[in-house]
Amino acid sequence: MKSVKVIYFTLLYFHLASAGLFAQRVVVIGLDGFGTEGYKASKHPNIDALVAEGVLSLTTRPVMPSVTMPNWTSHLSGAGPEEHGVVNNNWTIDNHQLQPIEADKEGFYPSIFKLLKDQVPNVKTAFYYNWGNLIKSFNKNYLDEVSFEDGYGYKNNYQKAHDFIVKHQQEPTMVFLYTVHTDHAGHTYKWMSPQYIAAIEEADSVIGKLTTQLKAENLYKDTHFMLITDHGGIEAGHGGVTMSEMQIPWAATGPQINKLGLADYPNSNKNTSLVIANIFNLKDIPNSWSGVLPEMILKKKNKKMKRFFR
Repeated sequence: MKSVKVIYFTLLYFHLASAGLFAQRVVVIGLDGFGTEGYKASKHPNIDALVAEGVLSLTTRPVMPSVTMPNWTSHLSGAGPEEHGVVNNNWTIDNHQLQPIEADKEGFYPSIFKLLKDQVPNVKTAFYYNWGNLIKSFNKNYLDEVSFEDGYGYKNNYQKAHDFIVKHQQEPTMVFLYTVHTDHAGHTYKWMSPQYIAAIEEADSVIGKLTTQLKAENLYKDTHFMLITDHGGIEAGHGGVTMSEMQIPWAATGPQINKLGLADYPNSNKNTSLVIANIFNLKDIPNSWSGVLPEMILKKKNKKMKRFFR
């Protein structure tokens, strides 16, 4: 049965690629703790330039609780904690109370990385991070490159991501590029402090360096970018239900994204993977994914996406 699926998706891929309907690459940029209040209070010319041809939401909602692991798992797995089972920052594959509603053979909830590896021939996937727990809810078997940068550093990972994109420029590619330094600034100095705003603006500068490099190598125009976060913050923490914690920016741009500018529409962190799946024209979506595809942002919606349990 599995071999039949492999043959089907391989033939489908080459058909779509020849028709120009298959994504070359998606780069997901994640800034932890980047609330809408911080977005409005900081200067980020490179982020502005990045999303100018796409869509920006400043009213996206995190899943609850408004903490890190549940939300990044939701971003990359198309569902909420009630489905994927990651309900706090202490989750591990061997120690958790709520079982996922669906799981692969190693016990992990199906992520966008699994879907890509199952359905896109020769796809390359990468995961760059600097908060140790973040990787724990994802099955590394579906990742070609994993890089952890300690000490809240992230600039080396940005360079590694660039090198990965260049190396695999002829192959479909999905890169997740995450940093926790913005969240760390909020916890250390308080959200909306000068240090927190400076952390956002520093990230913007590094994002600008990456996009400049990709433009110089003619790898920018056919790349889809997404800018996402997990939650905002209030005082020196988060996890509650204030609007400071529960309202965040979310942006997408690239060849298949409509130019809508600032748009106000219902959106959730659960929806991110549905957008990525549609960009890659994936046909097989798990029934347990509860995210909703924000149809308005896409130039051509894939109407043949199917959901079913594996």
